[in-house]
Amino acid sequence: MHTILPFLLAMVAAVVLLEMWATKLKIAYPILLVVAGLIVGFVPGLPTVRINPDLIFFIFLPPLLFEASWSISFKEMKKWWRIIGSFAFLVVFFTALSVAVVANHYIPGFSIALGFLLGGIVAPPDAVSTGAITSFVKIPSSTSAILQGESLLNDASSLIIFRFALVAVGTGQFVWHQAALSFLWMVIGGAGIGLLLAWLFVQAHKRLPTDASSDIALTLIEPYFMYWVAEQLHCSGVLAVVSGGLFMSARRLVFLNSESRIKGLSVWESFVFILNGIVFLIIGLELPEIVEGLRAKGIPISTAIGYGVLVTIVLILARIISSYVAIIATLIFRPSVAPRSRSRTRTWLLPLVLGWSGMRGVVSLAAALAIPITLDNGIEFPQRNLILFITFIAILLTLTIQGLTLPYFIKRWHVFEGLPGEISEKSTRQQMKQGLKHHVYQFLKDKHENELNGHVEIEKLLKQWDERSKASDDSWMNEKTKAIFVELLESQRQYLNELNKDPGIDEEIIRVQLYRIDLEEERLKVI
Repeated sequence: MHTILPFLLAMVAAVVLLEMWATKLKIAYPILLVVAGLIVGFVPGLPTVRINPDLIFFIFLPPLLFEASWSISFKEMKKWWRIIGSFAFLVVFFTALSVAVVANHYIPGFSIALGFLLGGIVAPPDAVSTGAITSFVKIPSSTSAILQGESLLNDASSLIIFRFALVAVGTGQFVWHQAALSFLWMVIGGAGIGLLLAWLFVQAHKRLPTDASSDIALTLIEPYFMYWVAEQLHCSGVLAVVSGGLFMSARRLVFLNSESRIKGLSVWESFVFILNGIVFLIIGLELPEIVEGLRAKGIPISTAIGYGVLVTIVLILARIISSYVAIIATLIFRPSVAPRSRSRTRTWLLPLVLGWSGMRGVVSLAAALAIPITLDNGIEFPQRNLILFITFIAILLTLTIQGLTLPYFIKRWHVFEGLPGEISEKSTRQQMKQGLKHHVYQFLKDKHENELNGHVEIEKLLKQWDERSKASDDSWMNEKTKAIFVELLESQRQYLNELNKDPGIDEEIIRVQLYRIDLEEERLKVI
């Protein structure tokens, strides 16, 4: 323990330094992480870090999925549920099927079951990687919501494929009607358990005398509990965490106070950032053992790399084909919601960009590492090292090739210029600020009209809100004025929640303003 602990701390420090370097280079940090994982694997003298495959999902997936479900706009997910659902389920299955067929045909020793196992691992694009890469370019909120929404849900669908493929590899058989019933229970039961537990957690936060520290500690425990309970009942733990996370995210203003929301945001960002980095470094530390296992099986490294390149090409083509099929189907069956740019060329470039945005990442790594070393009968799991190696190659290539070129293509082709239905960020902010000013005045006039007339303190309050003065003397803020101010801030939250019901308003702008209100409320506590 005393020898491994400094090494684990060094891993965390390395992740932080890589993120700082990525910021300096103006590239997405997952790209540097995967390259660092490759380099770390061939540094001599580093200790071997092994994690029980049965624990990989439980350690890494619940918090990653929970944080992602809190970050996404549920309003946008509902708005674009058709295309998100098709990408999260139909496209994932088509991608897994394509990988299974190609692997079975071109890779010696790969059965259809092993092909589906590999397909389930590499099919889902990574939400963290996509978000980090698209942050360097301006994309519409609808496109961002589609990419984030499908990245969140396709983790569940791909891991369900992964579980069924594991059973098929282990037993050598696959009973379709049993699989269909099991699939329904995994989906419906997983979502139901997640919603039920999330409701119980919300009630616990509301009724127990929690503070910011205990609220944050509970949110760190809750995704693990959702996942564990669902898995014990043979449901999808992933869907339980996703559905529960979305439920709690939509009610964050109800059961968390401003201090809990502000501090919790920082804690969760740091926690997820470290988890992502550690997974990439772990696969790097296992690479030498994986390569040695391939050589023991008589598979040259160049051949294994070729298999990885082949699977990566299949992944990219399957997603691009699916993107064009989706837009063609939308133009035929629901032309009113189809994205149309002022330029016909840009309209047909949009599916290509969506198809090119399928970078793989941490979920694929976690799934590959979760493959058991041996089957239930003690026999070595077939092709485990090759599957791990192909997965790493697919992640490396999609992150470096697609990840580095995607921002350039978006800027070069001006793909998202001229898309209708998008209220500009500037006009949205202006509309929100004007609405808030009017709401503040009306609120004070309706509820505190007596105090308004000739009341110096209330006049100062209005002036402070309108001009945001930075006066050093806060003695005017007595307890009565402070209570009115807190009530005013809560009223602003209610106004913004109502404003957020407008489908044309970008929810991210609303969330930023809510965060500022939380900061304002916390500032009052130190006056």
